[in-house]
Amino acid sequence: MSPIAEIIHREEFSAAHRLHSKALDEAENNAEFGPCGSIHGHNYVLEVVVRGPVDPRTGMVLNLNTLMKVIREEIIDQVDHRFLNEDVPFLSDLPVVTAENLAIAFWNRIVAHEPGWGGAKLSRIRLLESDANQVEYRGE
Repeated sequence: MSPIAEIIHREEFSAAHRLHSKALDEAENNAEFGPCGSIHGHNYVLEVVVRGPVDPRTGMVLNLNTLMKVIREEIIDQVDHRFLNEDVPFLSDLPVVTAENLAIAFWNRIVAHEPGWGGAKLSRIRLLESDANQVEYRGE
Protein backbone atom coordinates (compact mmCIF):
# COMPACT_ATOMS: atom_id res chain seq x y z
CA MET A 1 0.00 0.00 0.00
CA SER A 2 1.28 3.46 -0.92
CA PRO A 3 1.83 6.04 1.80
CA ILE A 4 -0.80 8.80 2.05
CA ALA A 5 0.25 12.44 1.79
CA GLU A 6 -1.31 15.85 1.33
CA ILE A 7 -0.29 18.43 -1.22
CA ILE A 8 -1.16 22.10 -0.87
CA HIS A 9 -1.39 24.72 -3.58
CA ARG A 10 -1.77 28.39 -2.67
CA GLU A 11 -3.04 31.21 -4.88
CA GLU A 12 -3.79 34.87 -4.18
CA PHE A 13 -6.43 37.13 -5.67
CA SER A 14 -7.90 40.54 -5.01
CA ALA A 15 -11.63 41.13 -5.11
CA ALA A 16 -14.38 43.33 -3.76
CA HIS A 17 -17.61 42.27 -2.13
CA ARG A 18 -20.42 43.50 0.03
CA LEU A 19 -22.09 41.63 2.87
CA HIS A 20 -25.78 41.95 2.16
CA SER A 21 -28.66 39.51 2.48
CA LYS A 22 -31.81 39.73 0.39
CA ALA A 23 -33.55 37.94 3.28
CA LEU A 24 -32.98 40.96 5.54
CA ASP A 25 -34.31 44.48 5.25
CA GLU A 26 -31.91 47.42 5.14
CA ALA A 27 -31.99 48.01 8.91
CA GLU A 28 -31.34 44.32 9.61
CA ASN A 29 -28.48 44.27 7.08
CA ASN A 30 -26.94 47.34 8.71
CA ALA A 31 -27.27 45.81 12.17
CA GLU A 32 -25.84 42.45 11.07
CA PHE A 33 -23.02 43.53 8.78
CA GLY A 34 -22.15 47.09 9.86
CA PRO A 35 -19.40 48.66 7.75
CA CYS A 36 -18.91 45.40 5.82
CA GLY A 37 -22.29 46.08 4.23
CA SER A 38 -20.52 48.63 2.05
CA ILE A 39 -18.46 47.61 -0.94
CA HIS A 40 -14.94 46.82 0.20
CA GLY A 41 -12.08 44.60 -0.91
CA HIS A 42 -9.68 41.96 0.29
CA ASN A 43 -6.43 40.42 -0.82
CA TYR A 44 -7.53 36.81 -0.47
CA VAL A 45 -5.32 33.76 -0.15
CA LEU A 46 -6.77 30.43 -1.27
CA GLU A 47 -5.15 27.20 -0.11
CA VAL A 48 -6.32 23.94 -1.65
CA VAL A 49 -5.31 20.66 -0.03
CA VAL A 50 -5.50 17.33 -1.87
CA ARG A 51 -4.94 14.03 -0.04
CA GLY A 52 -4.15 10.66 -1.51
CA PRO A 53 -1.71 7.85 -2.04
CA VAL A 54 1.77 8.68 -3.30
CA ASP A 55 2.05 7.07 -6.72
CA PRO A 56 5.17 4.87 -6.64
CA ARG A 57 5.85 5.61 -10.34
CA THR A 58 5.70 9.42 -10.13
CA GLY A 59 6.30 10.05 -6.43
CA MET A 60 3.27 12.37 -6.42
CA VAL A 61 -0.22 12.44 -4.93
CA LEU A 62 -1.28 14.59 -7.87
CA ASN A 63 0.81 16.64 -10.24
CA LEU A 64 0.81 20.14 -8.73
CA ASN A 65 0.61 21.61 -12.23
CA THR A 66 -2.70 19.81 -12.72
CA LEU A 67 -4.04 21.18 -9.44
CA MET A 68 -2.74 24.68 -10.20
CA LYS A 69 -4.44 24.66 -13.61
CA VAL A 70 -7.79 23.65 -12.09
CA ILE A 71 -7.58 26.33 -9.39
CA ARG A 72 -6.60 29.05 -11.82
CA GLU A 73 -9.20 28.19 -14.47
CA GLU A 74 -12.09 27.42 -12.12
CA ILE A 75 -11.49 30.11 -9.48
CA ILE A 76 -8.72 32.67 -9.89
CA ASP A 77 -9.42 33.63 -13.50
CA GLN A 78 -13.09 34.12 -12.57
CA VAL A 79 -12.75 36.14 -9.34
CA ASP A 80 -9.52 38.13 -9.49
CA HIS A 81 -10.17 41.90 -9.57
CA ARG A 82 -13.93 41.39 -9.70
CA PHE A 83 -16.92 42.52 -7.65
CA LEU A 84 -17.94 39.11 -6.32
CA ASN A 85 -21.58 40.05 -5.71
CA GLU A 86 -22.26 40.89 -9.35
CA ASP A 87 -19.41 39.98 -11.71
CA VAL A 88 -19.01 36.23 -11.11
CA PRO A 89 -21.79 34.04 -12.52
CA PHE A 90 -21.07 30.99 -10.35
CA LEU A 91 -21.46 33.15 -7.23
CA SER A 92 -24.75 34.77 -8.27
CA ASP A 93 -26.90 32.40 -6.19
CA LEU A 94 -25.02 32.90 -2.91
CA PRO A 95 -27.34 34.21 -0.19
CA VAL A 96 -24.49 36.37 1.18
CA VAL A 97 -20.96 36.67 -0.23
CA THR A 98 -19.17 35.63 2.97
CA ALA A 99 -15.83 33.84 3.15
CA GLU A 100 -17.73 30.73 4.27
CA ASN A 101 -19.97 30.75 1.20
CA LEU A 102 -17.03 31.51 -1.09
CA ALA A 103 -15.09 28.54 0.29
CA ILE A 104 -18.06 26.23 -0.34
CA ALA A 105 -18.56 27.58 -3.87
CA PHE A 106 -14.84 27.15 -4.62
CA TRP A 107 -14.93 23.60 -3.23
CA ASN A 108 -17.82 22.70 -5.53
CA ARG A 109 -15.94 23.88 -8.60
CA ILE A 110 -12.70 22.12 -7.70
CA VAL A 111 -14.16 18.82 -6.45
CA ALA A 112 -15.79 18.26 -9.84
CA HIS A 113 -12.27 17.49 -11.17
CA GLU A 114 -11.59 14.64 -8.70
CA PRO A 115 -12.48 11.82 -11.12
CA GLY A 116 -9.32 12.56 -13.13
CA TRP A 117 -7.04 12.56 -10.10
CA GLY A 118 -6.30 8.85 -9.83
CA GLY A 119 -7.59 8.33 -6.30
CA ALA A 120 -6.54 11.67 -4.84
CA LYS A 121 -9.35 13.58 -3.10
CA LEU A 122 -9.96 17.20 -2.24
CA SER A 123 -9.32 17.32 1.51
CA ARG A 124 -9.92 20.94 2.47
CA ILE A 125 -9.96 24.51 1.31
CA ARG A 126 -8.75 27.41 3.40
CA LEU A 127 -9.68 30.94 2.39
CA LEU A 128 -7.88 33.76 4.14
CA GLU A 129 -9.78 37.01 3.88
CA SER A 130 -7.18 38.85 5.95
CA ASP A 131 -4.36 38.00 8.33
CA ALA A 132 -6.93 37.83 11.12
CA ASN A 133 -9.89 36.15 9.38
CA GLN A 134 -10.03 32.85 7.56
CA VAL A 135 -12.36 29.95 6.92
CA GLU A 136 -11.66 26.29 6.33
CA TYR A 137 -14.07 23.97 4.53
CA ARG A 138 -13.78 20.18 4.33
CA GLY A 139 -16.86 19.28 2.32
CA GLU A 140 -20.10 17.73 3.48
